Amino acid sequence: MSRVSSTLLLSNNLFNKIRKHRLMSTIMNPLVAVCQMTSTENKEKNYSIVEDLVIEAKQRKACMAFFPEACDYLADNRKYIVAMSESQDGPIMSKYKQLAQQQDIWLSLGGLHEKRSDSSEKISNTHVVINNKGAIVASYRKIHLFDMENKETGVRLMESDYVVAGDKIVNPVDSPAGKLGLSICYDMRFPELSLALRNSGAEILTYPSAFTYQTGAGHWEVMLRSRAIENQCYVIAAAQTGAHNKKRVSWGHAMILDPWGTIIAQCSEKTGIAIGEIDLKLLNKIRDNMPCNKHRRTDLYPSININ
Repeated sequence: MSRVSSTLLLSNNLFNKIRKHRLMSTIMNPLVAVCQMTSTENKEKNYSIVEDLVIEAKQRKACMAFFPEACDYLADNRKYIVAMSESQDGPIMSKYKQLAQQQDIWLSLGGLHEKRSDSSEKISNTHVVINNKGAIVASYRKIHLFDMENKETGVRLMESDYVVAGDKIVNPVDSPAGKLGLSICYDMRFPELSLALRNSGAEILTYPSAFTYQTGAGHWEVMLRSRAIENQCYVIAAAQTGAHNKKRVSWGHAMILDPWGTIIAQCSEKTGIAIGEIDLKLLNKIRDNMPCNKHRRTDLYPSININ
């Protein structure tokens, strides 16, 4: 048998094992809800949408609901973005906590506009996880800020104008669905972060996003599939969709992917949720059958400089 034939046979056998495992999967595994919405600068309306989606997620037996970046609001200028921000002990966070407790469900709120105590000019873009008791169990502040200025098209999106970049990676968080690695939107373009989370024990990588329509059309799915495959993790990517104001349109396509890179749940074009099953036995099977992490040449990689 040729080397090529042997490799194909190995790949086919692994694929068949994974397919058989999926068919044998039971509802005993935890279910999660990935959510999609169109935030505006109307905070009360946005919260009402979040509330409705959380109630639906609970009714559909999800143990956790994942919301996109800017689920609190999405304003169209720096002045309003900063002025509307709240601290973690503010009114909007109190409502999120109460909602989680009332519905007995965990919440991932990706990319809230967090007011900083040391500055009135800039905020933090913060991913907050709340447990079913209404307590904050983790906060991650976005470390990669989306700065883009295209002089040809006149498009300018400079997150650093009003956001202070985070300065640390948060260790994976224990949740009813598995160990969560926390990221936000643009972070997905930096595989070093996802690898650091994987090496710290992450089983699920999260990318709550407000992806621009143009970049989303070209890169959204392929990058999410890449992060799932290369790290052998589930990926949950909640998303903003549609037109928020005259300046901003988001791509949408919120989705959940398994560690094989297969999309197992995806939202339609509008506000709504999609339910996916998190099967950690499948995750471990994939990692055992293809132990990529054991084959990393970390003795060589640090010596490679990218300019």
